[in-house]
Amino acid sequence: MDDVTLQLPANDSRPKLLDRNNNFLFPVVFVTNAGSCQRHDKARQLSHLLDVQIDPEQVMLSYSPLQMLKSFHQKCVLVSGQGPLADISTTLGFQNVLSIEQLREHHPLLDMVDHHRRPTLPASPLKSFPEIEAIVLFGEPIRWETNLQLLMDVLLTNGRPASPYDPQLPDQLPVLACNMDLMWMAEAPSPRLGHGMFLLCLESVFRKLTGRDLQYQALLGKPSLLTYQYAEHLLRLQNHNQNLTTIYAVGDNLMTDVYGANMYNRYLTQQHVAMATSTKLVAQGTGSQVTMAVPEAEMVSAAAECRSILVCTGIYNPRSPLPSNQSGDVTETVFHGHRDLVLEPDLVEPSHVVEDVEAAVDLLLQQESP
Repeated sequence: MDDVTLQLPANDSRPKLLDRNNNFLFPVVFVTNAGSCQRHDKARQLSHLLDVQIDPEQVMLSYSPLQMLKSFHQKCVLVSGQGPLADISTTLGFQNVLSIEQLREHHPLLDMVDHHRRPTLPASPLKSFPEIEAIVLFGEPIRWETNLQLLMDVLLTNGRPASPYDPQLPDQLPVLACNMDLMWMAEAPSPRLGHGMFLLCLESVFRKLTGRDLQYQALLGKPSLLTYQYAEHLLRLQNHNQNLTTIYAVGDNLMTDVYGANMYNRYLTQQHVAMATSTKLVAQGTGSQVTMAVPEAEMVSAAAECRSILVCTGIYNPRSPLPSNQSGDVTETVFHGHRDLVLEPDLVEPSHVVEDVEAAVDLLLQQESP
């Protein structure tokens, strides 16, 4: 839950979820594709808006699984997005972080679109700019043209943006991307463009210049399997490391909340295989263009099932259902998932459809009643 919880009606469902001490009756994790703030800040925001104490351990942002990808923590990474990215990166374990702003300050001739922003001299405190070894895309940036230009400079020079382009580079720098949402619902009457749209632009420019598809080392945030794996890990910690039977995933987005929950449910059904193959399953579930980085922190997916509950108080519009694809004519224009996710009709079919979060809570309490 995240954005959908902010649509709670006046006579809402919170008392049904809490005991007499205002503690949740069962483990709850708020999984959001936001990525421009620290986890404790998001917990504070949710606590204020919902008038319920939400601990940071109950909040998972799109970038949270990066904490497990320890093989990148020693590398020099370029980060893109908004918010306190340096602090966020340090909290996750990254030790050598460079921002887009540092890159443009040190190489002022790379960012030439806005004539009024062209710096005249390097202003970076870095005496020599280090070679970039990986890119981490946390979320949509403010100046798309600057980020697109500088990211292409880094990708096409293999981490040495002051060098000339080499479109024939045999290897591509690792790219870790968080939040694939093409659109998201805010206060405006229609959905807003999200980080998934920025990724689409980056992929299009890269393919236009190189003739190749941009490769991702990891795609994080809903609907990636690694995100749901990590969410179950957080739920189990709240449950004193006791296994869970059923996970209920409540959300308002077919392409992220429902798709991800159903894909994770499919993954859970494959847990009869040896644990040694679980990382391979994660890679298969994220798309053909993804080579999933191996999470060094061990996680056990032990729940029996994950049930998706779609609410109609956010981005989902019940008057515009997704085509069933029975005739095979679903095109990219109606599939708003990421390029590396395949549209499978059963993955966007929710287990339950309800009006709002209160109805979702009533449903899961009914399902779990003795």
